[in-house]
Amino acid sequence: MLDKYADYVEEQIKYVIGNIGPRESGEESERKAQDYVAEHMTGTADTVVKEPFKLHPKAFMGWVLIDGVCMLLAAISMILAIFGAFGPKGLAAIWAGLLFTLVSVACILGEFLFYKEFLDPLFPERESCNVICTRKAKGETKRRIVFSGHIDSAYEWRYTYLGGGRLLTTIIAIGIVCLVADLIIAILLLCGLCTAGPLKVIALIFLFITIPEMILITRFVNWNLVVPGANDNLTGVFGSMAVMQYLNDNDIRFENTEVVCMSTGCEEAGLRGAKAFAKAHADEFQKEDIETICICTDTLRDYDFMGVYNKDMSGTVKLDPKVAGLVKEASKKAGLDLPYANVFFGSSDAAALAQGGIKACCLAAMDPTPARYYHTRLDTADNLDKKTIKAGIATLIEALKLFDEKGLNY
Repeated sequence: MLDKYADYVEEQIKYVIGNIGPRESGEESERKAQDYVAEHMTGTADTVVKEPFKLHPKAFMGWVLIDGVCMLLAAISMILAIFGAFGPKGLAAIWAGLLFTLVSVACILGEFLFYKEFLDPLFPERESCNVICTRKAKGETKRRIVFSGHIDSAYEWRYTYLGGGRLLTTIIAIGIVCLVADLIIAILLLCGLCTAGPLKVIALIFLFITIPEMILITRFVNWNLVVPGANDNLTGVFGSMAVMQYLNDNDIRFENTEVVCMSTGCEEAGLRGAKAFAKAHADEFQKEDIETICICTDTLRDYDFMGVYNKDMSGTVKLDPKVAGLVKEASKKAGLDLPYANVFFGSSDAAALAQGGIKACCLAAMDPTPARYYHTRLDTADNLDKKTIKAGIATLIEALKLFDEKGLNY
């Protein structure tokens, strides 16, 4: 039976990619895809609602370019200071180097590590939307479960495409080392050190390494190429919608459980769709009389890496342990017994929902290395894995049944 729904997911992904294509966050292609989801689910769901929100989509990955430029300027400033280009002490150049380095650190912490709207005012505003499809309960609603995936696709990560996860992690690791080293060097220079002897040599080595490294960092994002996003994350969108299709096909309507399937916009732009949803619905979803949870699904591709994510946002956000436990228990019923996992680099919509006060976890099956298709032009409709999609759908359906039967008291 589940083969039918895995086929459904594959068919829908092929349709979206073939007829709409890549879906840049906050742009017309993303809106067309959301329109399609809304139209497609009309008649299957009782209600289909599009909720618009404003954002600055290029701010999220724009920090990478800003960081690269700032660190280039920091390294050049400190090299000139060490060689005395601005006088014996070169304090102005050293302070400039420290300032540029601190700006880089702030961008990383604000935009990437904590997904704040730190740089957003510097970038153009756009409008996106979330599509919310609801199947109501027969009687009084006492429970609500939301299945979610994001419709937008990412700008290509140049080094993942060129060299896979190994090259990507090497570039990132060297960049982090340079950032930390340059910060230390700036502080030591202000203390009158690193101007002679071995410390000077070590400082210059790191500073000269920083220059080509940061030139590479400025080229990290290929702004001219939006990837197809078949796995990341049309599998999550239509894997979630497959649950609604399953209920509709089998004429299943729960007595007291409302089922919601949601397609969020602009996850690749810093979880902005999930943030907007949480802001709009957190008060409603926190009402004690209706037990509400959300299961986000992201990248059902790599079977051996399928897991229930109970930590998110580079490990800084704990997802709801009861919801994660529910999905883990459901995976056992689906014959999988999935392990708990951690989004240790990056984030999913579940983190934004959790921060907004909604009980959430994430189900994903993605090689954390990452795999070469991740955020590259290789994430195509002919690179799907139906075994993984089927396992994901099975887990979601079992989670739905378990939640309807016992809520979070499983």
